[in-house]
Amino acid sequence: MQDLKNRTKIFALNCWKLCQHIPKNREFDAIVRQLIRSSSSVAANYRAANRAKSDKDFVNKLKIVEEEADESQFWLEFLLGTFEDKHNEIQKLIKEVDELIAICVASIKKVRARL
Repeated sequence: MQDLKNRTKIFALNCWKLCQHIPKNREFDAIVRQLIRSSSSVAANYRAANRAKSDKDFVNKLKIVEEEADESQFWLEFLLGTFEDKHNEIQKLIKEVDELIAICVASIKKVRARL
């Protein structure tokens, strides 16, 4: 649990660092804001899931993590088609968020099976 808590926080920080290198203009401002918001929400909501009051509450909070991770993946894929020089960095973030989504889905299925 602690490992995933740290992993989601590092994902958010790495997205933020990527966004520092994106040009500051009208076209990219909305995308940068959305990516920073969704990626940091992955970390914040995973943290909240660990304080869930019940299995049902845990699943609900993990569903939010899954949705925010999926949105982060969308914005990263969008940027992948725009920034050739950041291709490797963006690919690594896409791979990481894909793994985070898979972990969330597996956790949700496991807890739902108990309910």
